[in-house]
Amino acid sequence: MGSKKAIIIGGGLGGLAVALRLAARRWKVTVFEQGDSFGGKMNRWDQGGYRFDTGPSLVTMPGVFEELFKVACADLRDHLELMPIDPLARYVFDDGFEFQVTASLPEWLSTLKAIEPRGDRQFLRFMHLGSRLFELSRQTFFKRPPSELPDLQSLMALRHLPLRHGWGNYHRTIAAFFQSPYLRQMYDRFPTYVGSSPYRIPATLSLIPYLEHAFGGWYVRGGLYRIISALVELAIKRGVNMASGRRVCRIQAPGRQVQGVTLEDGSSHPCDIAVMNGDSSMARILLKEEGARPLPEPERSLSGFILLIGLKRRLPEVGHHTVYFSADYPREFADLFVRRVFPEDPTVYVSIPSRSDRSMAPTDGETLFMMANAPANDADPWGEQEITEARRRVFERLRKSGFPEIEEDIAVSSIWTPRRMAEAYDMPGGAIYGPHSHGWSHAFFAHPTGTSAAGDSITWAAAPTPAAAPRQ
Repeated sequence: MGSKKAIIIGGGLGGLAVALRLAARRWKVTVFEQGDSFGGKMNRWDQGGYRFDTGPSLVTMPGVFEELFKVACADLRDHLELMPIDPLARYVFDDGFEFQVTASLPEWLSTLKAIEPRGDRQFLRFMHLGSRLFELSRQTFFKRPPSELPDLQSLMALRHLPLRHGWGNYHRTIAAFFQSPYLRQMYDRFPTYVGSSPYRIPATLSLIPYLEHAFGGWYVRGGLYRIISALVELAIKRGVNMASGRRVCRIQAPGRQVQGVTLEDGSSHPCDIAVMNGDSSMARILLKEEGARPLPEPERSLSGFILLIGLKRRLPEVGHHTVYFSADYPREFADLFVRRVFPEDPTVYVSIPSRSDRSMAPTDGETLFMMANAPANDADPWGEQEITEARRRVFERLRKSGFPEIEEDIAVSSIWTPRRMAEAYDMPGGAIYGPHSHGWSHAFFAHPTGTSAAGDSITWAAAPTPAAAPRQ
């Protein structure tokens, strides 16, 4: 086994995790990353003393990372400082109503009861459902490689799904637990963690809000990109060959067996297996399969319109995580998935890590990450006109929601559009999360099942992981 060679295509979080696990089993591992830095969508941008995470903004399952560091014979605490965020988030609605979700259970239950008379009891019932779904997922899907169909034991375990609320539609399940339109809208937001619509995904994904309530929301001092830096450092120590700025343009797989990869510079690199850390449809293109094409638009998850802003002043009235909801949530998702246009009135997520970590901005400044969901379309030009209009809509939503006026105080800024993401990360249309999770087949079997021209010698390590994700 020591002489086996593996090539990881893509140095994102998933690719680095696989590299460490294979290295621990004495494989010879090479990671080829097309970008100049590792991390993929989980990246960074530094400018004028302002430091930005360009991707995920919180950690929801720190135990996943603790286990990964153990695989690499390291202690997470020697490399990263994880900080619990409390309150977890503030939610602001179109009519001016707002509340905070706290990490403290008694405090959150008190808030729920104030919003809805039986809100506290209904929440505990909802958490019971989430715990059952989580335990079932741990026993089945979390242990199954994404490119593998479930075995008989996993399928039999599905019999234990809570029949009343576990098999149906997510939005209807939320509505069955909560009567308040505010709580319904808040919980309907969680499917955006996997780039999907609450009106289309299965209720089984109710485990997403369960994870945040059960394990909390965590931040890494110095920014979440420190996770990538630490994993790259550990991979190098474990003998992994880390190669950035190297684009794979072909996977060599004659006779349904991977034999190596060819890079854009023409060089060839032999291997026994290849691991695709990226959009799974791109693997078939690299294999030069007949009829291979990017993931079709109707099957794609959401993209995003992101503003990275460094302010010349502080914002003490705004917390670390805030969601500013649109006036009509069903219409917003119809814009995104039916009409496939940037919403006229977008929900805007704002993360200000400098509220918790002063190292992310100059002494008298703040670092802002603003994001609104967008459809992942190939034809959308996202030129100057489209960017200007999307930016106007984002700031109009913030203005209506009482967000401070900041445009005169912007020191540095950068804009990420779906087109920019598509070009930077080989994501069809800029789909951040790969395929959407609408329906059972997409929610749990979103990746190919070993039926490619490479047989079982290629597999997938795809984002997003359940451990680190954008809130919006």
